[in-house]
Amino acid sequence: MLKVLKLEYMQGQQSMLVFHALARLGFEGLVIVSPDVPLVSVGYFQDAAKEIDLDYCKNAGIPVMRREVGGGATYLDKNQVFYQIIWKKGNSKFPKNIKDIFLKLSQPAIATYKDFGIETMFRSENDIITKDQRKIAGEGGGDIDDRMVFVGGILLDFDYQAMSKILKVPDEKFRDKIYKTMEENLTTMKKEIGYTPDRNEVVKSLSKNFENLLGKMKATTIAQDTIDKMIELEKLFTSDEFLFKKTPRIPKGVKIREGVEILYSTYKAKGGLIRTAQEIKENVISTIDISGDFQFYPKSELSGLEKNLRKTKRKENVIIEKIESFYHKNSIESPGVEPEDVTEAIMEAK
Repeated sequence: MLKVLKLEYMQGQQSMLVFHALARLGFEGLVIVSPDVPLVSVGYFQDAAKEIDLDYCKNAGIPVMRREVGGGATYLDKNQVFYQIIWKKGNSKFPKNIKDIFLKLSQPAIATYKDFGIETMFRSENDIITKDQRKIAGEGGGDIDDRMVFVGGILLDFDYQAMSKILKVPDEKFRDKIYKTMEENLTTMKKEIGYTPDRNEVVKSLSKNFENLLGKMKATTIAQDTIDKMIELEKLFTSDEFLFKKTPRIPKGVKIREGVEILYSTYKAKGGLIRTAQEIKENVISTIDISGDFQFYPKSELSGLEKNLRKTKRKENVIIEKIESFYHKNSIESPGVEPEDVTEAIMEAK
């Protein structure tokens, strides 16, 4: 039987650290939690320094952490109710295919919105949207040790201004555009029904709908070993080594010498933004870093793909053949990001 851990508001990064700790400790079930204070969470495959205005966050006292599941950078606060599902790989209650996992595990949140009179639907690859196509929830997933994790959040309300401030922008004039675009395309329960619903009622609905999908769950409380593991992980997840480990050394295209250059690119695929930083020697990929806000499972294999592309001639047909072979050999799933997209991202660098 799966377990359900209903938590209230947790301090600092604890609302995100809890599922990382539980996955490592063999937990299977549902966690419902909200952060007590604002924080910024960066997706596992993102480059924190390029996505987040770290100076603003530092001056505003907003902690920044990298999570071990995919998706984009986001601003979290007490107006969000997070659902985090953890299960052992191979558990028959859950689909094996990543796309099927997202579709299935989005249904309880969709049902919860419906309980409050809001009609929503799942939109590939990882969003829940209203009838007028406005996003009301984003979700992410990935693997942690021998566990799979799926996370999402119910938006009671949202601080658009704060979100626009924490993002890294090429010029300050873009912040107002980001704010206005978010207001137009991202909605909340408060916007849809005219008031902020009671959190307890939302939690009650959410847990009921997950049990309708996955079966009866056994209520549990947070144990000391989980707290200890969270304290241990906090040191890692907020460390410079972990937070910036995917940051390319040179952020722009730079010619080192004739025949040796660093190339940088961004490419928008259906499943998210792909960034690359490539060291090219005589038109051959010497090293490559791949990051972005996409999903990639198993996550540990992204570094394997980078290694596989070393010493590859920078020709489109050669690169796509290598990537397709790697995907097939390692059973890679990256919803909305096909080998063709990764190839395009690589070739986009000029």
